[in-house]
Amino acid sequence: MSDEFAKDVAEGLLATPKTLPSKYFYDAAGDDLFIQIMDLPEYYLTRAEMEIFRDQTDALIQALGQVPDQPFELIELGAGDGQKTFYLLKGLLAAGYDFTYVPVDISSNVLEHLQRYLADKLPDLNIRTEQGDYFKRLKVLQETDLPRVILYLGSNLGNLTDDKSKAFMEKISRRLTAGDRLILGVDKKKSADIVLPAYNDSAGITSAFNLNLLTRINRELGGEFDLAQFRHAPEYDEENGIATSFIESTADQDIKIGTIGKTVHFGKGEKIKVEISRKYDLPIIRKIIADTPFEIETVFKDSRSYYLDIVLLRD
Repeated sequence: MSDEFAKDVAEGLLATPKTLPSKYFYDAAGDDLFIQIMDLPEYYLTRAEMEIFRDQTDALIQALGQVPDQPFELIELGAGDGQKTFYLLKGLLAAGYDFTYVPVDISSNVLEHLQRYLADKLPDLNIRTEQGDYFKRLKVLQETDLPRVILYLGSNLGNLTDDKSKAFMEKISRRLTAGDRLILGVDKKKSADIVLPAYNDSAGITSAFNLNLLTRINRELGGEFDLAQFRHAPEYDEENGIATSFIESTADQDIKIGTIGKTVHFGKGEKIKVEISRKYDLPIIRKIIADTPFEIETVFKDSRSYYLDIVLLRD
């Protein structure tokens, strides 16, 4: 990871404009901070999707299109702490379904926690963890005679541009067979007064989460970032439905990064783009899957219609 991290940091910070991949948020400290973010009053996304999985479990199980006596694989890309998926797993076990749960996550720390949690709460669960960047580990969707259901929740698709989303969905579809399904969790387009606070909470947790990326560069790559000279700077384009997180330099400064052997100049007000969070409606989703064999089969909404879990059938 360190060589790849160094390469991505060098390329991103020496580019114009500057960028850093959001996947590097998730070291141990970042994992803990993101768990705190999910509990924040402003961060509605997790609660909305949790509500769907908690209150519509039976309907979700039916939407998987599986039968209890036929084995299948339930593969979750970017599994995280598994709190939402827990309701689905519990319901499937209670109904006697024969399945293997395959959580995939870039964080080994998260996967270890998830495996311990599920072993305690659901001891009869058959689980096989896969650690790595799921964009590069789609071999987990290996050819098999078993039906497969893919979970891609948490509005993770929203971290991609629409062009990259189209390419990623097409890549997933090639590894699935007719009758397989994908449950896609996405945040709906909404007004700025709802969306922007979710990325700029009053407690400053999201700020700490984003700035922790600079701490990680200092620790792992010999960086000399003074966090007091940078700030979290989120924006939201309501018309297009795109939230963007930046780290902004509050001073004109030069930052040495020992491992990459470079000094990076920042002008006052210069920003590092670290994440986007796309918001969707069904027409946008239809455009993204237009060149794939996926079709929208079922759509689940939370009680406030903030969030969508969309069941896609692979023709």
